[in-house]
Formats: sequence, C-alpha cells, structure tokens
Amino acid sequence: MHQLTLSDVLADHARSHPQSTAAVDGAVRLSYPELDLRVNRLANAMTARGIGRGDRVVWLGQNSFRVLELLLAASRIGAICCPVNWRQSADELRFVLEDLTPSLVVYEDGVTPGDGWIESGDAYEAFLGAPDPVEGPGDDGLPVLALYTAAFDGRPNAALLSSAALVAHASSLLHVRRMEPEFVFLNNGPLFHVGTMMFTLATLLVGGTNVFIPAFDAIEVCRVVDAEKVTQAFLFGQMIDAVAAANASGKYDLKSLHFVSHSPEWDAMTTVDDSPWCRTKMGGYGQTEVGGMLTFLGLAAGGAGFAGRPSPLVQARLLDAELREVPPGEVGEICARGKSLFSGYFNRPELNAYKSRGGWHHTGDLGRREPDGTLTFIGPSLRMIKSGNENIYPAEVERALKTHPAVADAAVIGVPDERWHQAVRAIVALRPDSTATPAELIDHVRDQLASYKKPRDVVVVESIPKKGFTPDYDALDSAHGGGNYPGQS
Repeated sequence: MHQLTLSDVLADHARSHPQSTAAVDGAVRLSYPELDLRVNRLANAMTARGIGRGDRVVWLGQNSFRVLELLLAASRIGAICCPVNWRQSADELRFVLEDLTPSLVVYEDGVTPGDGWIESGDAYEAFLGAPDPVEGPGDDGLPVLALYTAAFDGRPNAALLSSAALVAHASSLLHVRRMEPEFVFLNNGPLFHVGTMMFTLATLLVGGTNVFIPAFDAIEVCRVVDAEKVTQAFLFGQMIDAVAAANASGKYDLKSLHFVSHSPEWDAMTTVDDSPWCRTKMGGYGQTEVGGMLTFLGLAAGGAGFAGRPSPLVQARLLDAELREVPPGEVGEICARGKSLFSGYFNRPELNAYKSRGGWHHTGDLGRREPDGTLTFIGPSLRMIKSGNENIYPAEVERALKTHPAVADAAVIGVPDERWHQAVRAIVALRPDSTATPAELIDHVRDQLASYKKPRDVVVVESIPKKGFTPDYDALDSAHGGGNYPGQS
C-alpha cells in the first residue's frame, strides 16, 4: 500500500491522463496509455530474455524516447537502467561495460555492437514482446537508475537511485519549479546527466510531456520549442546565447518557453518565469548522489547563502572530520540524508561504507551555514574542474597522462577561462631521457577520455610538488595560474 515506483506512476497516468501526450520524439507521439503499452511489451521481452531484479540494462546512444521506455520497463521488472555517456572514449566505454556487466545493451547506429546487443531502430521494435500487463516487484526501494559520476580515483562510479528517491526528488523539483500537468520539457541535454534526467522524471510525475531531440542544436531547439510549445529546456549560459542568436530574426515563436531571465534579447523572445526556481536563476547545490538538487535557492530567496535551503524531503548537516556538526559560520563537509538520496554506488562496498559513515552521505564538498540558516557552497574537498557544464576530475585526467611512456608524473589544475569558466592545464614531469610535445600529450589524453576532458595546454616541469603522496594543488595553482574553481568568488 505504501509503494510508488516509476512504473506505478506511468500505469496510473495511463488511467488518469488517457488523452495526454507522454512523449514526443520526431514523428513518434505517444499518449500515456500508448507509452504504458510499449513499456509492458519491453518489460515482457526483457523478462523473456531472463532479465529481472537487479540486472542492468544499458542505453548507448543520444537522447531518445527509448531511454524513458527502458527506465520504466526496468522499474516494472526490478532491473536497473543506465544511460551511458556516448561521448566517452572506447576505453571509458569498455570500463563501464565491464563494470556493469549488463544483461542488455541497446545501441544507436554508429556504435560497434557487442554480442547480443540490440540496435535501437527496427531491431528494437522487433524485440518488443507481448502487451500483456506485467506484475512487477512493486518495491520502490529497489535501484532503478544508474548514472556514472564521481571519478574519485580516476575511474567513475555508478550511483544507484531508487524509484522512491527519484519520486521524492521530482516532487520537490516540481514544487519549486511550479510545474503543472501541461508542462512540456525539451530533453536536449544529455540523459546520462542528472540535470536533464531530474526534469524528465518531474515532468513524468506531474503528467506532462517529455519531448526528445538527440542533442543540443540551437536551431533545432528553436524549431521544437515553437512546434511543441515547450515550457522548459535544458539550457544554460552559452546555450541560451546560442538559441537567442539562432532566433535573432524572430522566425520561431519561443513565448511558450517560461524561463529564467538572461539577456534583453532572450527575455524579449521568451516568457520570463516567476517560479522560485527561475526567479533565483535556477540556483542551489546538488549532485547525482542526491537525485539532482539537495538545496534550492528558490526556497531561500534573499537568503545570505547562495546555495539556499534543503529540499523539504532531506536533511543537510555540515560535519567536521570527527563527524561533529560545525557551528554556523564555520566550514564543514556537506552531508545529507533523506528521501531523495541514492542507494550507494554499484559494486563499491568499501567506497559505500566510507561515503555513508555515521549514517550520513558524505558529499565530498565543503559548505558553510549562514546565520539565517541558509547554506553556502564553498567548493569540492576533492578538487574538481568545471568547464562549461561539465565536471572534470583531475585524477581521471592525471591517470590518462601517466599512461604515456614518457610521463613520470602529472597533475592537473583548472585555469580561468572567459568562455568556459575553466580550462584544463596539465603539469607534467617527464622520465629521464624521454621527450613528448604538449600536442602529443594532449592527443594521448583525447584518445583515452572524452574530448572535453583533455588539457588545453601542458607545462613541463622537473617535478610535481607534493603534500604527502598527493600533488600540492595550491602550489601548482600559484605557480601556473590556477583558479576559478567551483565555489570560489
């Protein structure tokens, strides 16, 4: 009686919103009953293949309505869906697939398939099974979504989120965003990113419409917003500027887009939204492990702390190394517990024990509670670089650099960049009698990691300064122009 899975949400909408559009993807338009029927067919096909509780299914491709189908079908049978970052290198993808050991991989054209993989077009449609109703496990505490994040040691980890956590987070988000059943969300941001997925699921929860395009393209965003009367899209900073420039002639009607105020040009062609979320510039603090947002600036308009206040369904504490709460005004690690938190990382028992010590999820980020009770995000305790909207973990890039035969040691810092906020700079010590040009080292990283993670430039030094066994990042920043890290003023 007290369970509510994502599958349950869909099944109820099929009854209570029979004429509402659930998903749009090019020529595909699905009502909630039609989506529910397709999810039954997919769930039955997965069951016939022997996929069940706890098994992993992977989507390897760009945005598609099939990602939502896979997630909902996984919920219906107790499996776990993982949309994989299609921008990764072959080495990164190999790691993810070996780590997850999925029972099913659905891939898009252009990917070299493995044994038993299913291509997302005609083969996927042929794979669908009978439309018979599926009686799932009905346990909203089971993990249903896996998103790779947190490359603490140079490799990412799959954060597992349950239906209960995702429904809780969506409930908080739709409240702060003031979403209504007519809400139309454009999935133009990557669905392997919690920033897109959290709105996808909030739109599902409220009975709205999810519209999908493969990836961000300014002109296509304009066209689809006009055609589908989109309420919100995954847009930030330069993406907003690109959309405004693409519609400078006024060819497309973007007034349905109720969005944050950004520039005179943008505000004139959209509708400036007065929800707490948009009025406060979509602010707050979050990470994948908390379902998206832990705190919302929209819950603390005018507050002293620029991360706002916690969602009503979570608790946040600032703890010191002895797990004691620090007083207001002092810096501590942001720790959390509550309804929207993840279930741990897949197959990482030691890391899970460490991150959940004392009964709190330790975010690895530093914060401060202000006198009015609001929170300020200070920055990662484990250093992170923010380039555009992408998080880049130095350890991951350093690991790639150290696989070059000429590299004895390496450290990575972020340097201020007017366009991207930060750019990656590598500091490298070469082995005796070895040579490597900066261009060669940059290409070496590009071959192993997603292109956005590669260094923009490389500085060769005799040795890397250390604090114990780790690089002295403060000394490296001082010597090589580092700065502008997340949370720095």
